[in-house]
Amino acid sequence: MKFLHTADWHVGKTLKGRDRLEEQRAVLDEIASIAESREVDAVLVAGDVYDLSVPSAAAQQLVVQTLLRMQRAGAQVIVIAGNHDNGPMFEAYRPLMGAAGITVVGTYRPPDKGGVVRFAARSDGADTRVAVLPFLSQRYAVRAAEIVANTPSENVRAYDEQVRQVIASLTGGFGADTVNLVMSHITCVGGKFGGGERSAQSIFEYSVPASIFPVSTHYVALGHLHRRQSLPASAPVHYSGSPLAVDFGEQDNTSVVCLVEAAPGIPARVTDIPVTSGRRLRTVRGSLAELEAQASSLGEDYLRVYLREPGRAGLRDDTIAILPNALEVRIDPEFAAPVGAAPVSAEPRTARTPGQLFADYCAEREISDPRVADLFGQLHDEVTATDGVTDSAELSPAN
Repeated sequence: MKFLHTADWHVGKTLKGRDRLEEQRAVLDEIASIAESREVDAVLVAGDVYDLSVPSAAAQQLVVQTLLRMQRAGAQVIVIAGNHDNGPMFEAYRPLMGAAGITVVGTYRPPDKGGVVRFAARSDGADTRVAVLPFLSQRYAVRAAEIVANTPSENVRAYDEQVRQVIASLTGGFGADTVNLVMSHITCVGGKFGGGERSAQSIFEYSVPASIFPVSTHYVALGHLHRRQSLPASAPVHYSGSPLAVDFGEQDNTSVVCLVEAAPGIPARVTDIPVTSGRRLRTVRGSLAELEAQASSLGEDYLRVYLREPGRAGLRDDTIAILPNALEVRIDPEFAAPVGAAPVSAEPRTARTPGQLFADYCAEREISDPRVADLFGQLHDEVTATDGVTDSAELSPAN
């Protein structure tokens, strides 16, 4: 049987205030097209379907349309909640999605209550079992009182033990004549971060070894770490990674979906299929003049810019004017002003005017642009001109 493994869609995610829903639409359209053209038996979506626990209506509409399209193509569609998702919301929609032929699991379920999904593959009739484990928070796995009372290492052991027990329970029915799959949203020891994960829920306290998955498992489909990778273990353990880089820390990641072929008694064969939709993220460095010379070669890439020249008034605006896709503009550390320099003036602060204090600040930061001082003077005049003046509307009896 054949199935697609994908995860970490993060639909609704914005980047530095830039809406990326149309990019996400193109990415999901590409994934659905792959599922259709490859005639897969199943699509496994291993969590973080949304970026927010309260996704927008547009984000939900896009996801639902994509899942329905995959289901109409004849695939078993199975989706679990990640740490960004709202698990209870997934559970609330579970009956409705089930009526549409889509399986969603928001929280841990025992094997006989939805924790193991069984179906016969349409391609070869293989009896397939998918053990599903959504993101399991430490608070859920380890009682709150224990988290407070125990040391971090004790909590790690407790979380590890709880997850081991859950996995053992879910995989206890795996047989030699079935295709046995595990899908979870979890951090495995030795996994490499992709760059855009929520670190508070990816750290050591939430890690488990890849060895917890039994050797009878044909394939372990994981979500949570955004980098495409496989981990050494007794069973094939794979992160599909995110199909769209969600932050500049992921700009060098390879975006794929995993096409997996498995049969009873035969090792799974995994093929990475590139996902090419969506804009590339890129970091560029140089002076404003150097970047202007490169502008035509940067295409539609979203940019993080490190300017290799001292800061001055209007520098960011000038950068955006030549690089309209620059979402983040910084001064290269080599050209940044030293932090913690000694004050320029030894006079007490109370003895200096605001203009003098600001001039000292600029001198400390090695900013020598008279326009900055002029802008400060204008702002100071606007602020002080309203001191002591009360809006008459505030005194009106009608208010």
